[in-house]
Amino acid sequence: MSPSHATIGFLVNGEKHTVEVEPIKRLLDVLREDLHLTGAKEGCGEGECGSCSVRMNGDLVNSCLVPVLQAEGAEIQTVEGLASSGALHPLQQAFLECGGAQCGICTPGMLMAATQLLSLHPNPSRREIREGLAGNLCRCTGFTRIIESVIAAAAAPAGPPAQASDAR
Repeated sequence: MSPSHATIGFLVNGEKHTVEVEPIKRLLDVLREDLHLTGAKEGCGEGECGSCSVRMNGDLVNSCLVPVLQAEGAEIQTVEGLASSGALHPLQQAFLECGGAQCGICTPGMLMAATQLLSLHPNPSRREIREGLAGNLCRCTGFTRIIESVIAAAAAPAGPPAQASDAR
């Protein structure tokens, strides 16, 4: 290990990973470049757009603002971790059916923000949805179809599946 590198271990989507990287490398870059999980997107690189949103220890974070050293021992969920056994997560299905995804840049972050929202408020009001998605920007849809997608997912018969980190 080089003096400028550190060995960082964490769980991503339930799978243990260890990387040897510069400790100040952004979590977004480690996910995309080292782990080849390219769902989280870099929109602004400043934590303003939400395209890089992931859940870390059950909290929604902008991975472009998190030095990977802060992820040591963390449990991270990316958009790739939403689908289960080849089946889309109810949010992914609702975004597909309701037209909540347009160009795709904001979609992973919107899905992660909506996952966080539904873990805290399983039956959110439109106002709660707007507030829950407030840190995520979309320049294509005007948010109407995104909000409709979240409403549809919340109303799905099975509801959104609980994630391991939601039980805290």
